[in-house]
Amino acid sequence: MEIGIYGGTFDPIHMGHLIVAEEARQRLKFEKVLFTPAGLPWMKWPQTISSPQHRLEMLKLAIASNPFFHISTVDLENPGPSFTVETMKALKKEYGDSGNLYFILGVDSIRELPKWHEPHKIISYGKLVAMARPGCEELDWESLEEAIPRAKDHIILIKGPLIDISSTEVRRRVAEGISIRYMVPEAVENYIRTNSLYRKQARGQR
Repeated sequence: MEIGIYGGTFDPIHMGHLIVAEEARQRLKFEKVLFTPAGLPWMKWPQTISSPQHRLEMLKLAIASNPFFHISTVDLENPGPSFTVETMKALKKEYGDSGNLYFILGVDSIRELPKWHEPHKIISYGKLVAMARPGCEELDWESLEEAIPRAKDHIILIKGPLIDISSTEVRRRVAEGISIRYMVPEAVENYIRTNSLYRKQARGQR
C-alpha cells in the first residue's frame, strides 16, 4: 500500500494544502493520504497556535468530500514536541511492511532538512515527496548530500500547480477583516467565523 503522509500545523488548513495532497496522490498513485496535524510543532515554538481541537475540526471539514483523504492523530496524542521522525516511526510501526510511506512537503522544507530532528532516520522510514513552491523550485543537491548522505535517493520531486497561499496569510486577512473566500474551503471559512478564530480580539481565546 502506497501511503502519503502530510504533516503540518494546519492553522488553518487551506486550499493550497488540499491541492498539494491531491497532486501528490494522483502523481504517485497513493491509496490514501494521511493528514497528521502537529500537536506541538517544535520549529514554531514558542509561536501561539490554535488549539488541537479547532485545527482538527477544520481539517475534518476540509477533507470530508475526498474519500482518499484521512486523518492520523498520532502527533496530537503525543504530549511532547511533534518531530517528523517520530511521526514516521509510529506510522511505520502501524502499517508495517504492508505500507510504503511518503512524507509530503515543500521544496523549501527540503532545504531545511539538515536542521530537522534526526533527518537521517526520517529517510530510513520512507521517501520524501517534495512539491515545488513559488520561488523555491531548485535544490542544491550537493550541499544536501554533504549533510545527509544519499538523501537524493529518498527524495521525489514533483512539479504541480504553484498555489501561493499560506496559513499565515489566511490568519492575517481574518485579523484585518479581509475575505478569505476561495483561500480555504467554505466549511472551514464558516468554522473560523463561527468560532471567532484569528480575530485580533480573540487571540487570547485560541
